[in-house]
Amino acid sequence: MNLALPALVPALPALGAAATLAAGRRAPGLARPLAIVPVAVSAVLALVVALQLGTGRTLDAATRLTPTGGPDIALAIHLDGFTSLISVLVGLVATCVQVYSTAYLKDDPRYPSYAALVSLFTAAMFLVVYSGDLVVLLVGWEVMGICSYFLIGHHWETEDARSASLKAFLVTKLGDVPFLFGVFLLGADAGSFRIEDVLRAATEGRLGHPTLVALLLLAGVAGKSAQFPLHTWLPDAMAGPTPVSALIHAATMVAAGIYLVARLLPVFLLSGAALVVLAVMAAVTMIGSALCALAQDDLKRVLAYSTVGQLGYMAGALASGDREASVFHLVSHGAFKALLFLAAGVVIHAAHTNSISAMSRIPGLRKRVPDAYWTMGIALVALVGLPPFAGFFSKEAVLTAAEHAANGEALTNGVGPASAVPQAAGWIVLISAGLTALLTAAYAARLFLVAFHSPAGAAAAAPVVLTADDRGTVVADHEAGAPYSPEPDEADPAVAEPPAMRWPLWVLAVPTMGFGVTGLRSDWLPALLDGGSLRPSAVTAVIGTGLAVVGALLAYGAWRSATARVPGQAEAPAAEVAVADPGRALLGPLFGPARHGFGVDRLYGALFVRPVEAAAGLVRFLDREVVETYVRGAGAGAGLLGRAVRLAQTGNAQTYLSALLAGVVLLAVLVAV
Repeated sequence: MNLALPALVPALPALGAAATLAAGRRAPGLARPLAIVPVAVSAVLALVVALQLGTGRTLDAATRLTPTGGPDIALAIHLDGFTSLISVLVGLVATCVQVYSTAYLKDDPRYPSYAALVSLFTAAMFLVVYSGDLVVLLVGWEVMGICSYFLIGHHWETEDARSASLKAFLVTKLGDVPFLFGVFLLGADAGSFRIEDVLRAATEGRLGHPTLVALLLLAGVAGKSAQFPLHTWLPDAMAGPTPVSALIHAATMVAAGIYLVARLLPVFLLSGAALVVLAVMAAVTMIGSALCALAQDDLKRVLAYSTVGQLGYMAGALASGDREASVFHLVSHGAFKALLFLAAGVVIHAAHTNSISAMSRIPGLRKRVPDAYWTMGIALVALVGLPPFAGFFSKEAVLTAAEHAANGEALTNGVGPASAVPQAAGWIVLISAGLTALLTAAYAARLFLVAFHSPAGAAAAAPVVLTADDRGTVVADHEAGAPYSPEPDEADPAVAEPPAMRWPLWVLAVPTMGFGVTGLRSDWLPALLDGGSLRPSAVTAVIGTGLAVVGALLAYGAWRSATARVPGQAEAPAAEVAVADPGRALLGPLFGPARHGFGVDRLYGALFVRPVEAAAGLVRFLDREVVETYVRGAGAGAGLLGRAVRLAQTGNAQTYLSALLAGVVLLAVLVAV
């Protein structure tokens, strides 16, 4: 293979970012093609590289970048089935996002800088995927972090966007600090930062601190992939533009942590304690985020908590020792979650609100956005995990991996010994994943029913446009007290969604529906990865699907019951229509705490933010009232001395002679005595 091809995959979006930023002000008409073409070409090149590499093959190439006095840093490329699969996903989602953004932000004056950051974000993820050196991977890792800061804060005029971007940056950096130490310690133990050398050292048992390294790396993974306890930044990040949410949640930043653990799984298999910690982290993340999603009123926050939970599935598969199942779910989730966010953007564009309860009051909303309605339905079925959609096969692969790990037969597929995975980790993941399957089906059904099938929304024919009065009512009428992160309206809701916002939905719907069946029918997907089986076992397939069906039926029953209790309101104004929310009935007393993330943000505020603010206030007081007092005193003393000396300078010669004579007499007396 010509190494220029994989080298161009991350290089082209980076060059496109520079060109878009340079030409944005001088030639605004070039911003859109400069944003789309390099990313699209990179997507095609990623596919070509994957096809040329084939299945069961790897490619490693490196050149020394710089000596360090210790382990050298190399500009290295590593290609295998995992990199092929994830790079194609990144290219597909990034291209769809760039095309979609041309319409979604068509009137945004800062579109060139936005598009440049999206391209740079994409280049950084490609660098993470293809890198064969941990330090170079760390560069891509950090570039994604700074890009996320700017993209989430794109609408910096709003307080929500500013605080969300700062929170995302600080929380992820909180994980990146121990992650950096973990990378350095791993390189020192292995004698190299090259990933192939690290894995060889792990296989040969030459790592001196495997548990410490694994735990340090998990801190960075928890930050980037929004796992408990560093998950709180992701729901607030919904203040950014919707296409950015699709990119971050589907194929780039949050996937990077999972991908890193999959690449370094032999290191984690050396520490049973680290696998149990990862399993507990995944379990708490899965269940907690699913409960929170069931209580949210903001459509994008529902999807954000859904992402957190699905990342928990992937982390659970890794804790069970099966990186094939984890990456399988990463790719299938990337397709249907990007579809969910882009479809949500179309719905928000039409409804002029993020609020699900407000959407339920809009007559004929689902007829107003038929493409978004059907594709969102497809993506939600994949999220729930019903056959034959991709989400069913990948979710069942995770459950199967946990089942085997719980029985002491972990599906490590030759990466390490099955005995390296504690049975406790398998049981933790299996039980929590089963409960999460039920909750996922419940919140997905709630979202679809409340947003599109409320009596008020289903009764009327689709309006051509919303009236000004209805738009004003909808904008103001989200549930009081519910977390809500609206973004400024980029487009006029009276105008139908352009094709650039519709056809990416159907492009992403194809892998959402067919990736699982296509990948497992001829077993090319397992052959592309580690060669193990990804077919679901009969027991987990029946139990997992049964739990999903039960969850959907519970949500439907609660919705019907809540709808029946709402009196007839056919003639009522939109603002007075009551909303039947099954989440309240399903969660009961947990509804309030779940809506506010079980108070984790408030807890962090009390434990960390307020003490830091108090310490900062003390430092400010000491600096201004103590240190500066001494500084000002020193200056004032010099000034007083100067004024005293100046008073002695009268300009009278007789005075000077008298003082001189007095000094001579005084000296003479002192000498005589």
